Amino acid sequence: MVSRLEVEQFLAEFYTKYSIFGIVLTARTNPKNTETLLGLDITITKLKGIIESLQISDYVSGPMDDTLYGIARLWVFGYAYKGCELYIKISLGRPNSSVLCVSFHTAQHPLIYPFK
Repeated sequence: MVSRLEVEQFLAEFYTKYSIFGIVLTARTNPKNTETLLGLDITITKLKGIIESLQISDYVSGPMDDTLYGIARLWVFGYAYKGCELYIKISLGRPNSSVLCVSFHTAQHPLIYPFK
């Protein structure tokens, strides 16, 4: 189990890197993510706004190994939007490059928020 401080440190590093290098939305390549974006009418601008607003209380799990891309550890957050619970998986990405959003879709099961 990670501490609040570890989540806070991850988010601080994530947002600093995001402000410098931006974000790559690999989440758009998965049909589950695309269906969520279309179904909830979430534009890329809105998606970025949601990611930018994530807080410690939105933390669900992580860090975990990235078995798909093998780039950086993954962190999962949840977010309530239009009556739906969103599952958001992000990472710091490669050094000196964009952060990543690898999942952005409705949660397939209720999420547990350890710091809410």
